[in-house]
Amino acid sequence: MKKIVVLGATSGIALEVQRQLTSRSCELLLVARSPQRLTEIQADLQVRGAPHVLTYSADLSCIAQHDGIFEFAHREFPDFDTVLLAYGSLHNQKVSEASIQVLLEELQVDFVSAAAILTLFAADLEHRRMGCIAAITSVAGDRGRRSNYVYGSAKGGLSLFLQGLRSRLYPAGVGVITIKPGPVQTPMTDHLPSAGRFADPHQVARDIVRGLERRSPDVLYTPGFWRWIMTAVQLIPEIIFKRLSF
Repeated sequence: MKKIVVLGATSGIALEVQRQLTSRSCELLLVARSPQRLTEIQADLQVRGAPHVLTYSADLSCIAQHDGIFEFAHREFPDFDTVLLAYGSLHNQKVSEASIQVLLEELQVDFVSAAAILTLFAADLEHRRMGCIAAITSVAGDRGRRSNYVYGSAKGGLSLFLQGLRSRLYPAGVGVITIKPGPVQTPMTDHLPSAGRFADPHQVARDIVRGLERRSPDVLYTPGFWRWIMTAVQLIPEIIFKRLSF
């Protein structure tokens, strides 16, 4: 892990991951929508001792811009060995139920665009027979709940996509890590009523960086106790689960 492409570099979790990668002397290519935020983050990482930080501004949810992102990475950041997908959106469930446009936007950002851009980078790493892809999904994708099933279905779809991609890339020696955080204290979750009890992004980032270093496990729950919580949730019979209000 020496040269890492971060897709969604301005997200709360990505910020913490990038700071920890800087302390490991990793080179970074940061991709996100806001040029101003990218410039600020680049300066912060350089002050912290990052050896090399490139930025590229693009709307990752727009598939038409993906070729430009990949071509820039291939040209200006050759021989990258790791790709971390860290962007997403979290709309209010009730709004998604009431608006087909919002529902489609959630699916586009959290699943369709993510699968599209990972397919581009996967083909390159498969050709070179090296590297690692990691993508942040969510424990919400493990089972459909009435409170967030639109977001959960998008993240669940991405998790299933990553499972198939992992099988495809295994013979080429390319690792694929599915990262499943529980709720994390980030700007994306600040509006939720229980946000103060969510996981510390520093801890989550530490787990992610450790996983990138080891290129394992295949599925990383963070904090780790979420693996056991979601195992229990998945064992609840549907006849009972559909009556639960969470």
